[in-house]
Amino acid sequence: MIRLFVGLELPPALRERLAGLGAGIEGVRWVDEENLHLTLRFIGEVDGGQAEDIAEALDRVRAAPFKITLDGLGTFGSGARLRAVWVGVMPSPPLRALQGKVERAVQRAGLAGEGRRFIPHVTLARLGSGAAKDRLGPFIEYNAAFRSKPVPVTGFTLFESFLSSGGADYQAVERFPLAGRET
Repeated sequence: MIRLFVGLELPPALRERLAGLGAGIEGVRWVDEENLHLTLRFIGEVDGGQAEDIAEALDRVRAAPFKITLDGLGTFGSGARLRAVWVGVMPSPPLRALQGKVERAVQRAGLAGEGRRFIPHVTLARLGSGAAKDRLGPFIEYNAAFRSKPVPVTGFTLFESFLSSGGADYQAVERFPLAGRET
């Protein structure tokens, strides 16, 4: 079985800047710089044949290049159930359109529809039960004004995820370029 997701790779300079936000807050697992990305669709565990069907369906997705701007910090969960810290994305109709096309492609390949609403973000950190969550408020407040320069989106990537006790490692399986006039 192969664990897959579809996402946007970020430029190295932006990944470095995002990784630089990480602070020494106990119990927080910061995402490694090389693993920072924006997920378009989590797929999960599939067999090799399904993976090929998904890649073929994704290869038929057509969209023009566009730009996104990362903007502000937030969290998933609250209080004792706080799970992750993320940087958001300014509203982007082309991003939503691309995500919708990716979702339809994955469904055409035989997977069930995604049950959750798409919230574009880049996960910066995951929080364990021992995380010093009371220290996250000041961290988020301090970094709330984070904003990237516009980031060109010229393609999307099918990633394989390898899980270990030290966290996850993501490797590109196949890249799919966007073509046409930038929107």
